[in-house]
Amino acid sequence: MMKAAASGLDVIALTDHDTFDGLEEAQAAGQRFGVRLLPGLEMTCHIGGRDVHLLGYGPRRDDAALGRQLRATQASRTGRLGAMCEKLTEAGMPVTIEDVRRAAGSTSSLGRPHVADAMVAKGYVEDRNEAFRDWLADGKPAYVPRHTVALEDGIDLIHKAGGVAILAHPWGRGAQQVLTPQVIASLSAYHQLDGIEVEHQEHDQAARRMLFDLGGRLGLVRTGSSDYHGTGKKDHDLGCNLTRETAYREIVTRIQLRGGVLHVR
Repeated sequence: MMKAAASGLDVIALTDHDTFDGLEEAQAAGQRFGVRLLPGLEMTCHIGGRDVHLLGYGPRRDDAALGRQLRATQASRTGRLGAMCEKLTEAGMPVTIEDVRRAAGSTSSLGRPHVADAMVAKGYVEDRNEAFRDWLADGKPAYVPRHTVALEDGIDLIHKAGGVAILAHPWGRGAQQVLTPQVIASLSAYHQLDGIEVEHQEHDQAARRMLFDLGGRLGLVRTGSSDYHGTGKKDHDLGCNLTRETAYREIVTRIQLRGGVLHVR
């Protein structure tokens, strides 16, 4: 939060992967530095045989159905780490679970980025990008599938918990193959998808223009995100992409109307 304040940000969302951990600490830090926190999470989902990410802003943390799904996803995340380490070790790059935990620091939601960080720490690859490109991405030698929820069900779970559901970087990482304009329109019509992330480092200017226009035609909230992951992710500086104030206020209004959470208790 200190870095957010120094960057001139007045609102920041914490949306860690498949967990609500860290929200209390973030809100307390925000109060100290004068930065408002929008609480949420980023759910791992699937559609058309591909993993996609869904942002949930303001869902209630005590919602039973959402909690069950998050616990199942977290268990799967943790369980796959051993298999990934075994594959890397068999490929001549020994990595242990302890190496991954050490690379993750205090993070409770362990995943592929932390395996990548362990590989960097051991000198096997230069950075996370290389680790994912050559070893950890879908279809690569050390990839191991995990439990995920169908995207349509993920949207419904977030809504039932009072939250706002927004597709994260829908045209990044090859996701445009399954998140076509027709699919996004269907999610909007039949599952009341709230919005799409437009301003993102994995979207070039042409993609941003097309997504912005698409969201406008469908009546979707159009957001931006730095997708900041600390020092582990290159070219994702805090505040490099912003959300318009009107879009932020629409998100807040929808959370309030649905009985979601704007302040962590």
